[in-house]
Amino acid sequence: MVVTVGLALSCTAFGDNYATLAAKGYRWVAVHGPYASATEEGVERITSHRTSPRDVQIVEDEDAFYLIPGKIVQIIKVDPAIGMSQVRMRGFASFLWTDSRLLSGRPIRDIYGTIETPENSGLIPNQGVAITPNVNGGLTDRNRGNGNQ
Repeated sequence: MVVTVGLALSCTAFGDNYATLAAKGYRWVAVHGPYASATEEGVERITSHRTSPRDVQIVEDEDAFYLIPGKIVQIIKVDPAIGMSQVRMRGFASFLWTDSRLLSGRPIRDIYGTIETPENSGLIPNQGVAITPNVNGGLTDRNRGNGNQ
């Protein structure tokens, strides 16, 4: 009985953490496919012509980006009039637009069965590691703790 109570409390704690992330503007991708673009107009064209034989051409012309289920994104701006969100994704230098209905406020497991968080996805940099130039002009990781590495 104690084990059951412990599991119930830990599940509630995880749920609370995900609700907190959602309240801070984080969402999980719920679809797989080329449903993101650098512009709102690009997303409109991509999503409105999905059954057309021109799908491939539209995707190429609009610089579509693939979304993968379970990936976490941070909402930057929402345009409720057209139902789109501008998001920040790990690995992209610029913000992307996507249909808001393709994002979930509830966690979705990624292809590895884990639930991404800002920390484990790379959206929030690891506070213990700095990228610094080395003497040869390249980049190297260095622990910020004492700098003796």
